[in-house]
Amino acid sequence: MTNVTPGTWKLDPAHTEIGFQVRHIMSKVRGKFETFDGTLVTRPNILDSSVEVSVDLSSINTGTAERDAHLRSSDFFDVETHPSMTFVSTGVRQESDDEFIVTGDLTIRGVTKPIELEVEYLGEGKDPWGGSRVGVEAKGELSRKDFGIDFNIPIEGDKVMIGDKIKLQIVAEAVLQTEDATAGATA
Repeated sequence: MTNVTPGTWKLDPAHTEIGFQVRHIMSKVRGKFETFDGTLVTRPNILDSSVEVSVDLSSINTGTAERDAHLRSSDFFDVETHPSMTFVSTGVRQESDDEFIVTGDLTIRGVTKPIELEVEYLGEGKDPWGGSRVGVEAKGELSRKDFGIDFNIPIEGDKVMIGDKIKLQIVAEAVLQTEDATAGATA
């Protein structure tokens, strides 16, 4: 059983990336969200732990300003009406010493659907400022149509410009919250 110090951990935005990948015509587009907040609560029995994350959808960054503006529009995220995407875990099961499946409810555009994330525990250790950090890497897949995001443009034959399946890739580092921790320190 993986041992993680019980407590509340806050995502470190300087060392966390919430990214995605989607098929676009004959290639794949990758992007990430620049602004988010997340909390991991670990328990003595790691399987009783939980995670909550809120992502500012207006912070999307695919490296192309015009595409990002379109993704913020009502064709996709509709950030004027639905500014954030949230994930709230509903369960954890252990697959091996350092691999877990975290189930949870993902909400986008006011639609909530269950999702599973494959999570690899990367370890826990002290940082140079006296705090404790934990690292995880997660991946998952979702259908954007399940969340009412079905904008597309037909192309030759029966193909479409944008794929339905979105691959999620998350690399996260979180800082244990204590009264004397220097959670804001970054390197």
